[in-house]
Amino acid sequence: MAKVSTAENTRFIKFCTCSIGESLAELDALPTGLSEKDAEKRLAEFGKNEINTAKKKNFFADMFERFSSPLVVQLLMIALVSAIIGESLSSIIVGCMILLSVGLSYILDQRSNLEVEALGKRVQSRTYVLRDGVETEIKMSEVVPGDIVLLQAGAIVPADVRIISCKDFFVSESALTGESMPVEKTAQVSGDKNLSALELPNACFMGSSVTSGTAKALVIHTGTKTIFGSLSQKLSEKREETSFDRGIRSFTWLMIRFMLILVSVVFCIVGITKGNWLEALLFSLSVAVGLTPEMLPMMVTVNLAKGALAMAKKKVIVKKLPAIQNLGSINILCTDKTGTLTQDRVFLEHHVDIIGNQSEEVLNYAYLNSYFQTGLKNLLDRAVIEHVDLNVDECRLVDELPFDFQRRRMSVIVEYEGDNVLICKGAVEEIYSSCTHYQIDEEIYPLIDMIRADLFEEVEKLNREGFRVLGLAYREFPTDKKVFTIEDESKLILLGYIAFMDPPKESATEAIHLLNKAGVHVKVLTGDNGLVTRKVCSEVGIEFDQVISGTELSRMDEAQFTQTVAEQTVFVKLTPAQKEQIVKELRRQGNVVGFMGDGINDATALKAADVGISVDSAVDVAKESADIVLLEKSLLVLEEGIIEGRKIFANIIKYIRMGASSNFGNMFSVLGASYLLPFLPMQPIQILTNNLLYDFSQTGIPLDRVDPEQVAKPVHWNIENIKRFMIFIGPISSIFDYATFALMWFFFKTRDFLNPGLSSGQQDQLARLFQTGWFVESLLTQTLIVHIIRTRKIPFIQSRASPPMIFTTLLVMVIGVWLPYSPLAPLLGFVPLPATYFIWIAGYLVTYSVITHKVKTWFIRRFEGV
Repeated sequence: MAKVSTAENTRFIKFCTCSIGESLAELDALPTGLSEKDAEKRLAEFGKNEINTAKKKNFFADMFERFSSPLVVQLLMIALVSAIIGESLSSIIVGCMILLSVGLSYILDQRSNLEVEALGKRVQSRTYVLRDGVETEIKMSEVVPGDIVLLQAGAIVPADVRIISCKDFFVSESALTGESMPVEKTAQVSGDKNLSALELPNACFMGSSVTSGTAKALVIHTGTKTIFGSLSQKLSEKREETSFDRGIRSFTWLMIRFMLILVSVVFCIVGITKGNWLEALLFSLSVAVGLTPEMLPMMVTVNLAKGALAMAKKKVIVKKLPAIQNLGSINILCTDKTGTLTQDRVFLEHHVDIIGNQSEEVLNYAYLNSYFQTGLKNLLDRAVIEHVDLNVDECRLVDELPFDFQRRRMSVIVEYEGDNVLICKGAVEEIYSSCTHYQIDEEIYPLIDMIRADLFEEVEKLNREGFRVLGLAYREFPTDKKVFTIEDESKLILLGYIAFMDPPKESATEAIHLLNKAGVHVKVLTGDNGLVTRKVCSEVGIEFDQVISGTELSRMDEAQFTQTVAEQTVFVKLTPAQKEQIVKELRRQGNVVGFMGDGINDATALKAADVGISVDSAVDVAKESADIVLLEKSLLVLEEGIIEGRKIFANIIKYIRMGASSNFGNMFSVLGASYLLPFLPMQPIQILTNNLLYDFSQTGIPLDRVDPEQVAKPVHWNIENIKRFMIFIGPISSIFDYATFALMWFFFKTRDFLNPGLSSGQQDQLARLFQTGWFVESLLTQTLIVHIIRTRKIPFIQSRASPPMIFTTLLVMVIGVWLPYSPLAPLLGFVPLPATYFIWIAGYLVTYSVITHKVKTWFIRRFEGV
């Protein structure tokens, strides 16, 4: 049960345990309802009957959060300093990078959110109340304490209420408790003073719904004071950091620390060796931009948005984009039973005599009982009627003894085959208590105590198999008897049993198999009973040693709880708080946890998970808590989503590995060149252009193919592994950078820069030649390495990139080669390169590719076990 304040809980119980007159007086209410004027006053006093939902950030708050990202703040500072020192072009380029990254991520986030909002727009529910003694339909949000509400089958209970009067009144509390079967409610006050609010027989709660019967009830609590509402307040708290969030944050700060150290060293080296500290500042700022993964927010958003669009085609709405990657990372999926593993429909499975043989007579009598009872049929009655269609034209209803909470059975008296036959259906124990005989075939025998125990074995067998079992008995009366009382429910003849099942989904077994194959362990967390859950789990292929109940969990100490949660798979009769505790404990143990649920009892667990999954038919508070909303409640859809999430994660890691290794390699190149050369190894504008083109070359990553081996098991952030990859792969590029330095210095004689006889113009041309040569080589090697790192296989042969990625990388390489000969060359400080340069560079590229692939293959075997 959700935590409600002790005072409110006590007050509610008090209202339900005193007389109706006292309750009405306490609330200053009348049996004929409030007046419109009084209702308006109370609405102003107590507020609308609405629950708290997470507040949506406005545009400015959203932008502030995006611009406060460490990466964006860093770029903003660089752009500002560049503008202050007069480098407006550099400032504009950095500003464009910021706007591109932040703007695109905002647009794609908004697109996804709009889809979810469109899904959530529903006509506001309404309810009937008595106002000035007249039945009036109002919005649920306008219900106030003291209102008299009128409830009937199909209605939503609009607030926490105390029943004044009712008839055949059954309520589904599955959204609150997880129990799949309706609960009977009565106007009678319980004699047990130790009952909790949810156990009160004369209380109903916001979030539940009426399955049959009618009732008149007094509203006690509305809005956030209801059990439903108090839980929603908890959901408005800040959500815990997820696996995805932690990974992005760790990588971001790794790169920022790395950048700060390198930029400081470069600034000092250039300032000391070149003597121009302003030039040193501008160069170091350009290096900072080059080392900053400024496109990470955009790359992440594009990848996630692509996944969201792909999943939307599969009837999945992604509310929070990072949830897609989290979905790919989960290694444990916690799910409720009803509607996920089962069809969420009750079917009549067996109609047997007392020794377990199928019996048409039992089915006939069950049909007559369900068909002729007046009022609205409950789930079980509908299941019987849907199971068979009998001709009842020759039968006539004589009388009826409705179900009540004390008897736990109901009877109809039908004129059938020349007699008035009382057909009684109900809980097996209550049916037994009314029987003095039993029937096998056409023979009737006395029902003595010894035989009672033997007969109950068949019931226990059905219970063990997960069935809900009702007993069926009858007694014949002469046709002249027209009036019947509950005293006539005696000396009955036990005929047999009917057994119901919420059967497993046909797709559930396949989905469980695929999830297990994908490395995702499924745990069942349900509020339903153990026997039914055990049966369903067995049928869909969920392996478990034992079934742990909520009561057993509550008795465990911390160590036992930790061990049980880690080792066991099936948990039943759980409270909402226990579901949340299990999810948090699994996460504490290092797992990435997904939780699938649709009830108010699932809401806190949905929020506590790395990724919360709900369905379109879920209660609003569950959908509000979820990251992903399914339009079809299916584990198969989830399995597809998990694979999609892994593809997205794999593509994000491609960008991160490329950026990290490239930046680490550039560190050695920039440091060495800054110290050794008498001029800057590359002009600031060239560094920014190189970085912009390199980033563009990777915009095809979200559309790239992913090798099956990369999505075969859960994928997780491993910052240490990224560091190792950076250390082993990055320096390879430096080898070829220094080879290019040597090529330009000695072969193309840029060393003549040191010749004192040269004019400043000639020296400038030599410096520009060197800078152009390194710009082209750096861009080509960085861009080509994308294809090496994107796969564990041999690139271009065993694994080819997608056409968009081939296009973007090829286009950038062509642009890089074209720029020294383009009209933009003077603006960017480029000069044309000799034709022989490209022969050398072609050899560099081939050698670089082979060496990098070999080192990459060794690294994967050594550190990733593949």
